[in-house]
Amino acid sequence: MRFLIDNALSPRVAQGLGEAGHDAVHVRDLGIQHASDEKIFERADHEGRIVVSADTDFGTLLASRRQQSPSVVLFRRGTQRSPSEQVALLLANLPSIEADLATGSIVVFEPERIRIRALPLAP
Repeated sequence: MRFLIDNALSPRVAQGLGEAGHDAVHVRDLGIQHASDEKIFERADHEGRIVVSADTDFGTLLASRRQQSPSVVLFRRGTQRSPSEQVALLLANLPSIEADLATGSIVVFEPERIRIRALPLAP
């Protein structure tokens, strides 16, 4: 899968996903670490990437966009915080969420559960 890791997460998340065989880049690698969330979405959509973040503003932005892409993986407060734990959590659950991400979804990792909502989101 192709991932774009937002500035809210460490570049080590992109590195870990890359080591696992995925095409993963961090916004810093692209020189867009200071770009607006909308610009990050546009870049991810253009390149067919899934945005991975801990920035809860992405849910609001998804609702206002009313589009089916890009998909977003969101680590909520209370989930694993170290980059290696985030990578492990995503990789362990990727087989069960891969189809949802491919068709347009937001996947939210919370401490006790994973929530999946299909895109486009209702406002």
